[in-house]
Amino acid sequence: MKRILLSLALIFSTITMQAKTLVVYYSYTNNVHNIVTELTKLIDADVVRIEPMEKGLDYAANNYAIGSALISAIRNNPYDAASYPAIDPVNVNLADYDCIIIGAPLWWSNMAAPLQTYLFHNGAAMAGKKIGLIVSSASSGISGVEGDAKRLIPDGDFLSPSLWIRSSQTSNASSMLNSWLKTIGYYAMTGVEDISADQNIGKYTIFSVSGAMVAKDALSLQNLEKGLYIVNGEKIYLK
Repeated sequence: MKRILLSLALIFSTITMQAKTLVVYYSYTNNVHNIVTELTKLIDADVVRIEPMEKGLDYAANNYAIGSALISAIRNNPYDAASYPAIDPVNVNLADYDCIIIGAPLWWSNMAAPLQTYLFHNGAAMAGKKIGLIVSSASSGISGVEGDAKRLIPDGDFLSPSLWIRSSQTSNASSMLNSWLKTIGYYAMTGVEDISADQNIGKYTIFSVSGAMVAKDALSLQNLEKGLYIVNGEKIYLK
């Protein structure tokens, strides 16, 4: 019993010490929301969804006229707070995080206006932090969104490359996210070991990041979904 309690203590202390990633996103069509949902199956992160303060707006009406006007206002005067649409208050302490992943829809070659508002007011607090950028768009390239992110977070340590997931690729987001996380070195950066289902990790009890026991030995890995687990107090990503 003492050994079990010690293992559980190690698990939750590991989660507490390494839960240093924040995902911030905005989503109107829910493409980015679906991408973030897949992302949180792969990493241990807190999540904040940005919401416009003005509710009930139909951004799709009249060929997205409202969104176009919001982007034009920012382009015309990007350093004036009045250019940015109001958003709901966000209660998060950015000092608690080492890595921030931004999920951004593309509007007229730029980052969606409500998300720009959040970064305009909070970008300075992200100085020196690892910044990952995921962009969703129908077809346009993402260089404008990358430019917005670097303008709004001028002292961020941007992870390269950014991830571009086209709307038609959203259903394949999980594998694209997994490849991207490996490319930017996310697992190594956050102390997560990357293993395959047929790799022998020994006779360890395996827990989900929520603390639920899901398997008792290496053979059971064959039956687990890919994702983040705790093995002997250490995080692993099962690919």
